[in-house]
Amino acid sequence: MRLLALAWAGVAALAVGGCSTAEYYWQGISGQLDLLGRAQPIAEVLDATRDPGVKRKLERVLVIREYASRELGLPDNASYRRYTDLGRRFVLWNVFATPALSLDPRQWCFPIAGCVNYRGYFAEADARSEAAHLVASGDDAYIGGVPAYSTLGYFDDPMPSSFLRYSDTEIARLIFHELAHQVAYAKDDTVFNESFAVAVEEEGLRRWLATQHDPNLDLQFASSRRYRDGFRRLIDHTRATLVALYASSSSDADKLAAKAAAFDAMRSEYASLKREWDGFGAYDYWFAQAPNNASLAAVGRYTQKVPLFQALLAAEGGDLARLYARVKALAGLPKAERDTALAAAAASSPISLHAPR
Repeated sequence: MRLLALAWAGVAALAVGGCSTAEYYWQGISGQLDLLGRAQPIAEVLDATRDPGVKRKLERVLVIREYASRELGLPDNASYRRYTDLGRRFVLWNVFATPALSLDPRQWCFPIAGCVNYRGYFAEADARSEAAHLVASGDDAYIGGVPAYSTLGYFDDPMPSSFLRYSDTEIARLIFHELAHQVAYAKDDTVFNESFAVAVEEEGLRRWLATQHDPNLDLQFASSRRYRDGFRRLIDHTRATLVALYASSSSDADKLAAKAAAFDAMRSEYASLKREWDGFGAYDYWFAQAPNNASLAAVGRYTQKVPLFQALLAAEGGDLARLYARVKALAGLPKAERDTALAAAAASSPISLHAPR
């Protein structure tokens, strides 16, 4: 999940919020300003760096960034044309929370960005402190490291060094995704926003790979899709089990016991997946925190409308500019009207809709 950080929006809130609210906004403002203040044009970094690995990655970033605007029609601005060396693994950490016997995430509401299902922190220690507070109150909590996020075009987002550890196909995916957030944004509708961005990243990646004629990139993509699909099936199966459990008439004590058993089974199934992947721990980082309701809420759920956007693109003859125009119009509608209009528009597509993801 990507923090839609609108740093200056917190300034007004400082006057009306409590102390903890003021502290939260201040860490967001100072973190955003630090990220921007240390950013350098990638061309200058390329001239100065002596690290061949960093040089190759940043050269690839520039090529992908140019492709994003030239061929995919994504915003042609300074975003991801500058680089910030973070000196840490992630640009920020998002905290998710749910009740102990529910998969419905807690929400937090902010100026401009609206309501989202997470709180973002630029310091990992702050995220851990918030998660501990939520757990002490009886919630499940999960901390997810974020390699990049979008400020929706309000700032020229730099390329954080956290990007560079990813494969070229994943870097392309991230750039296309984050730029898609600048195209259209529906306030208080995480599923709409994330599903649209994922649909754009997947279509963009498909088109970009077709221009590369590089077997190594094709292999990267195939491997990534294999791991992603396996993990998604595991998530969906566990989620379905827990949804049925929490809706049942069992006692809370029995539900808690069955919940623990479901997550034990999930860990066992992941171990089996890793054996199929020749031991590759694609999602070890996710399982490093004991899986719970909040970690399930942090993944998968937000992309359930991807097939609708894919169908809408097909209905527009594969024309991304026309897709963007339709999505911008949809984003301006009230949520119920938007959901109905998106479903109706996708239904006119020449392709069959897939099951929700």
